[in-house]
Amino acid sequence: MPFYCRINLPSKEVLPGIVLRSVYLENSMMTFFDLAAGSRIPAHRHPHEQISYVVKGAMRMRVGDETRTMKEGDIAVVPPNVEHEAEVGPEPVQALDAWYPVRQDYVLDK
Repeated sequence: MPFYCRINLPSKEVLPGIVLRSVYLENSMMTFFDLAAGSRIPAHRHPHEQISYVVKGAMRMRVGDETRTMKEGDIAVVPPNVEHEAEVGPEPVQALDAWYPVRQDYVLDK
């Protein structure tokens, strides 16, 4: 099926206060995150290319040695194997991530 509604996609809490929904093809993936106020994505790295876009709210994100407060409309580009982390402030955040290749740990039944 080529059409979906974000809110109707299966969801999974991947970390406390962080809910993931995803759509994907054979080689690319898009994930939708709802991040609760005060939630945190600890420092990590992975072999995937990642592009993160803040849809709503604001969060502090570190990519490698750079840290920024990202707000609505801001984009972060995370190359493979670069350490990064994020911390949500007092308001919830909605974010969208694009991935290559597909993150198998984020594949949810459609």
